[in-house]
Amino acid sequence: MKLVAPRRLHWLLIISAVIIFLDRLTKTWVTLRIPYGSAIPVIPRVLRITHWTNEGAAFSLFANTASPNTVRWGLICFSSLMALIVLFLMVRLGDRFTLTTVALALIFAGALGNVHDRIAYGSVVDFIEVHIFSYHWPDFNIADSSVVIGACLLMLDMLLPKKTKAQ
Repeated sequence: MKLVAPRRLHWLLIISAVIIFLDRLTKTWVTLRIPYGSAIPVIPRVLRITHWTNEGAAFSLFANTASPNTVRWGLICFSSLMALIVLFLMVRLGDRFTLTTVALALIFAGALGNVHDRIAYGSVVDFIEVHIFSYHWPDFNIADSSVVIGACLLMLDMLLPKKTKAQ
């Protein structure tokens, strides 16, 4: 009799759903409460909650192009394709709850969060602004953070030594 490993996919999808919910909640709050271009200081000279939009990719890449609609739909298609690939990997690895599968759940959620904004509004709401000394980090959101944290977890998992079964 072969033992079947319990599926963990539903937990990974719950992680993704929570991130998507928090992303939507925070973007909606910012849109309703902070006038466009304004900011609320959280930690003076370090952290502010702002209200900006990003029509481009990460760091506003491609935002000032001559054909913004082409960029928008290109980013929607690319992000959707990547989300489908990540979902496929989550389904394939869904019997395990590992650093890799949690990272994939975070990346999946972040991609869907920003794709939603691009489809629904034409741009992504960014609202977290960080200053470290004289350096200003470009504004970002929960979905962006989720993708970056997921990517960092994937890199960490690649760097960690793998356990081998004793033979």
